[in-house]
Amino acid sequence: MPMVNPKSKVSGRPKICYRPILPSDLDTIEHLHGKLFPIRYESLFFQDVVNGHDIVSWGAVDRSRPDGQSDELIGFVTARIVLAKESEIVDILGYDSSKSDQTLIYILTLGVVDAYRNLGIASSLIREVIKYASSIPTCRAVYLHVISYNNAAIFLYKKMSFKCIRRLQGFYLINGQHYDSYLFVYYVNGGRSACSPLEFLTGIVSCMRSGLKSIAARLCRNEERKISRWAKCKENHSLVSSTHNKKNMAIEFTRYECV
Repeated sequence: MPMVNPKSKVSGRPKICYRPILPSDLDTIEHLHGKLFPIRYESLFFQDVVNGHDIVSWGAVDRSRPDGQSDELIGFVTARIVLAKESEIVDILGYDSSKSDQTLIYILTLGVVDAYRNLGIASSLIREVIKYASSIPTCRAVYLHVISYNNAAIFLYKKMSFKCIRRLQGFYLINGQHYDSYLFVYYVNGGRSACSPLEFLTGIVSCMRSGLKSIAARLCRNEERKISRWAKCKENHSLVSSTHNKKNMAIEFTRYECV
C-alpha cells in the first residue's frame, strides 16, 4: 500500500474519519512514527499498538482519497491505562488511597502527517481519548509529556484545557542531548489536584498579605520622597540624605496557584 508522504500537501476537501488502529496498520504506523518523531520506538511497541496489548489507540483516515488509500492512516494517537497509585503524578492528584482501583490514561504518542495538519485532526484524536477516559468510572485524569521546545503541542493542549503541572529537567535524551519536558493533565470524572480548600484559602490570604505589604511599602517611599523634597527647599538647612534612613524593603511577590 502506498503511504502518505508526510511533507506533501493535501488537495481538495478531505473527508476525515476515525477508527481503531488494526494489525493491518503495522507498517504504516511504524513508518509514521519514524518520520514524525526524533525518538525511536522498539518493534514490540508497534506490535502492542496494533494488537491492543495494554494500549488503546485511534487512527484518522481520509475517505476522499482514491481506493486503496482511503483507509490509510494520516493521524493517530496511542495511550495506556495505568493505576493512579503507581503513576508519577499520584502526588498531585486528590488521590484516595483507599480506592486502589483508580486509574489514569497516559497518552504515549500523537501525530498527524504534515499534509493534514491544521484541520483539527489532532484535537479530534485527543477528544477521543478524553471521551474514552470519561467512560471509565475509575479513571480520574488523562496526562502526557511534551518536550519543552514543541510550542505547537503546548499551545494545543492549553487550548484544550489541559493543565501544565510541572517542568521536568532532562526528561528526554535524544541523540545524546537532554531536553526538558512539561507535564500536562486533564481531569475527568471528578478528578482534581491535591490542592485542598484549606490550601486554596491559605493561598488567597498569602496573596492578600503580599498585596498589603506592597501598598505599605509604596506609602513609605512616597512619604520619604515628600520629606526629601521639603528638605531641599530649606535655604539654611543642611540637605537631608535619605540614604541612611531608608530601609531596603524587598517585597517578594508570591503567587499561589492550584491546578
